[in-house]
Amino acid sequence: MFGLLKRLFVFALLALVAAAGLAWWWLDRPLPLGAEAPLLVEVPAGSSARGVAQRLSKAGVQVPPLALEAWFRASGQAQDIKAGVYEVPAGFTPKDLLRRLVSGEQALFSVSIIEGWTYRQVLDLLRRHPDLTPDLQGLSDAQVMNLIGKPGVHPEGRFFPDTYRVARRSPASSVLRQAAAAMDEQLAQAWAQRSPDSPLRTPEQALILASIVEKETGLASDRPEIAGVFSNRLRIGMRLQTDPTIIYGLGERFDGNLRRVHLETDGPYNTYTRTGLPPTPIALPGQASLRAAVQPKPTSALYFVARGDGSSQFSATLDEHNAAVRRYILNR
Repeated sequence: MFGLLKRLFVFALLALVAAAGLAWWWLDRPLPLGAEAPLLVEVPAGSSARGVAQRLSKAGVQVPPLALEAWFRASGQAQDIKAGVYEVPAGFTPKDLLRRLVSGEQALFSVSIIEGWTYRQVLDLLRRHPDLTPDLQGLSDAQVMNLIGKPGVHPEGRFFPDTYRVARRSPASSVLRQAAAAMDEQLAQAWAQRSPDSPLRTPEQALILASIVEKETGLASDRPEIAGVFSNRLRIGMRLQTDPTIIYGLGERFDGNLRRVHLETDGPYNTYTRTGLPPTPIALPGQASLRAAVQPKPTSALYFVARGDGSSQFSATLDEHNAAVRRYILNR
């Protein structure tokens, strides 16, 4: 009898060792995925180990939820799994999976803000984005700026155009926070490198001029000289006479055709009737426009006109400019 018990004990021990070895082997094997990798799975706040395992199974991880739950609990880290949206790529092992869930390394996606966009276009993108948690709906501009920690700041031009990587289900305002911080950094760097003879007196003026340069430029290489023209005009008190500022001031009233009445109707953004810079930026300038605004190309030009191919013709005198207008605009 004693011998039988001994043999049963040995068999049980061997079975236990074999099971442990099999489990250890399984933890380092790629998870079978029943759908095209990578899989996305959302873990809501307060999810239990069982709930997480069930969501993984429904998302396409072809492992019994009971086995995943047992692994989470046996690891001692089941309570450390964080809420979020996670990506499960091909080749991921159970160990890799738990490590990601515990570290909170969420799936990221890209949100691109384009140079020359207005704040209104950025807001529209973020409010409609399906992968962001909406928290900007119904807010005024002032409320939006309060939400991202910039109370009293006009929103136009305050967000750096770039591609931002954010976690799925992040608040839409989190993208604005990143873009605002990036613009603060880019503007500070540009302002620190401004030319000593720049007519600009504050970083705010640099941001405004950069936004005009951004909207006036069809060819990237023309940016410094266009900034040079505007800098020359600012120095001598000559009106900037730039159409994009008027278009911005018209807002939704602009139907695509800029008319003489628009040029003659005074307003804060009408640089044909008022000297100096408009009161705010008119768009989101990129790094090149910021640099051009503070480091304009030395030039004698006071005028420029579009050639029709994206480039500009620069002129030092009104006679030269009128000739260029006849050549590139009227003859066209």
